[in-house]
Amino acid sequence: MKVLFAFENPLPSNEADAEVFTTTARYLARHVQQSWLHLPLAAGTAAEPAARIAGMPVVRAWAPVRPAALRHLLCGLTLIFRREFRRADIIYTRNLWVAWMSVLARRRVVFDHYRPWGDQIPPLQFWIHRLHCHPRFLLNICHSDYTRRKYLDLGVPAAKLHCVRNGFEPARLQAPVAPETAKRQIGVRPDQATVVYTGRLNHKKGLDLVLQAARILPDILFILVGSTGPGPIESMAAGRRNIRIVAFRPDATLAQYIFAADILLIPPSHKPLATFGSTVLPLKLFLYMASGRPIVGGDTPDVREVLTHRCNAWLCRPDCVASLVGGIRAVIGDRALASRIAAQAGLDSRDLTWDARARRIAELIAANAAAQPRRHGQWSARHSRTWLRQSGRWLAHLARTRAWVLPPAPLA
Repeated sequence: MKVLFAFENPLPSNEADAEVFTTTARYLARHVQQSWLHLPLAAGTAAEPAARIAGMPVVRAWAPVRPAALRHLLCGLTLIFRREFRRADIIYTRNLWVAWMSVLARRRVVFDHYRPWGDQIPPLQFWIHRLHCHPRFLLNICHSDYTRRKYLDLGVPAAKLHCVRNGFEPARLQAPVAPETAKRQIGVRPDQATVVYTGRLNHKKGLDLVLQAARILPDILFILVGSTGPGPIESMAAGRRNIRIVAFRPDATLAQYIFAADILLIPPSHKPLATFGSTVLPLKLFLYMASGRPIVGGDTPDVREVLTHRCNAWLCRPDCVASLVGGIRAVIGDRALASRIAAQAGLDSRDLTWDARARRIAELIAANAAAQPRRHGQWSARHSRTWLRQSGRWLAHLARTRAWVLPPAPLA
């Protein structure tokens, strides 16, 4: 089987979507006969760095890097004219437009994305339903069961929807370091209690809640790793003695901060999922689980798929500072509890590697590619009513906030 991986953003990139797509492609390529990566490159940029990242030859897209809308449009329009496209048995993409163009050009498609697009941009629901029900649309690889259920609600056949969660790279944690040693390495006293967050430092991640908790817990050092320069979170943290802002760290040095944590933090907020729709099951979660450090997170629908309160993590009531403060105190103050939930998370992470993810996807592709193509799935009157109602909500939300993503109904 020959696979053309189509990615619509330039590489190299520090964005999570680039890590997910290129790492999945690199591991999945081991299970196929031949593979290529189609992506846009800036004029004068060599393809070799991107080829090294993905571990396969790069096909330069006939598309400019900027503006982004034109880049996305042309990546889909011109892809179908490439020789590698005609040679490929499968087009593997995270872009619905690329998937649609590929299906129209008589290629089978596997789609891999974390967002429930029909829920977030409801006017697209009927088109998304038609695309998913096309015989040449083989699979939607959802990153969470939360997203899979949203597509099921659209009437997409269950056989085309599979939850295959993201993973982590074991090599990033190959040389574990004791917390006291790791703290010394980053200039922290060995006896200083620490809460560590790694990832983007912006208003979409629920970090305002973390800063409030830090104000109540002055004896605990909060280390926020991932700053890319001055911003609202950096300004709010300025002058706070128990908050340390650390610039973005590459994989080679990020582990130092993870191992220096008494608690690894996933901000317990509905905002990333419900308000911005930009995060479903954060990628850092899987690395955290394998680190041997206890996790404190939020009791949100996506996180609950992987983490269980007092079993492999401590889960707090979302958007509640008191609950977060109580959770941090509980884990810091009970070493037996911290050790137990960290150990269980480590055990649970064994099947959550990128290699395991690629193997599962390869099995699904092989099974579906061998099956007889058929069109199935039905758009009912109920779907039409939901489509119209949610599209109205979306238009009102867009007019009021200028935000394209419609927040979901209140989350449980």
